[in-house]
Amino acid sequence: MQDDVLIDLSSDDFFMGQALRQARRAAMQDEVPVGAVIVRDGRIIARAYNQVETLNDSTAHAEMLAITQASEVAGDWRLENCVIYVTKEPCPMCAGAIVHARLQRVVYGITDPKAGAAGSVINLLQLPSLNHKAEFTPGVRAGECLALLKEFFHARRANGDAPELG
Repeated sequence: MQDDVLIDLSSDDFFMGQALRQARRAAMQDEVPVGAVIVRDGRIIARAYNQVETLNDSTAHAEMLAITQASEVAGDWRLENCVIYVTKEPCPMCAGAIVHARLQRVVYGITDPKAGAAGSVINLLQLPSLNHKAEFTPGVRAGECLALLKEFFHARRANGDAPELG
């Protein structure tokens, strides 16, 4: 007898899988493989991946591009009932944008021990002096997120193009 495997299309695991798909797209374009999706009411309203090199723009992180896209879809800069799924913990720039866009929650794969701003190095998502705070859930599909980054940087180091990860 075959067991029917049910996929919960509203789970953190499912949506992180969608962010991982975006991260793989980044890697294929020789960008640091970080991907993000933004979800509202169980539907993805934005998908993005790092494009810093492609766009020659230091702000073209997956989270920043996804927030811009989601705001266009929502017709509002306030993304209060949205959740962002991102494969790597947001940096200070992205965490600040998440707070200002009023995202409800941040779900990320791996922590960033050097520049993480969603609970590891600092926590800008819940800074008491800011007018909005976002919940966060770390560690979702962390093994896959880490493997993707390690593979990318291993290949770059083999070509003499990248420093050690983390």
